[in-house]
Amino acid sequence: MGSKKFDISQITDYLYISVYPVSRNAADLQTLGIGLILNTYHFPLAPVFRRPPFHSLWLPSADHPWFPMSLNKLQRGVEAALEVIALGKPVLSNCHAGRHRSVALACCILIARGYSASEAMRLVKQKRPSADPDIWYIKKRILQYATLYQPDTRPVL
Repeated sequence: MGSKKFDISQITDYLYISVYPVSRNAADLQTLGIGLILNTYHFPLAPVFRRPPFHSLWLPSADHPWFPMSLNKLQRGVEAALEVIALGKPVLSNCHAGRHRSVALACCILIARGYSASEAMRLVKQKRPSADPDIWYIKKRILQYATLYQPDTRPVL
């Protein structure tokens, strides 16, 4: 029985999006030099991802229009990502399927790095065809974040 290939996409030299990583994916992530795993899935990561050389931030969120990912969690993820990116290490944003929550967070990271919301969504869709930043409740959060984010000031959330 062959092992299933890890579903991960490189968006930029500093940003990846994936499905929820499991223990057998640790070697892949270590090879990529991932400096931070941003887990937006409602289950915590396997213990291997919570000890060196890995660093992770758990931002549990529902993938549901009635309970969208909070702007506060998006901002916490962005701030953590920017610190790691500034050190020259890439960041991985994951959720269950790598289609919605992880995509929203990845787009917000790109926005914080100078992309417009539409540029960020377009790039993510281009690099990860399964990504769906256009589903209304995800797009709404990305656009809200872009409206609140000012590079010279911190948004009030």
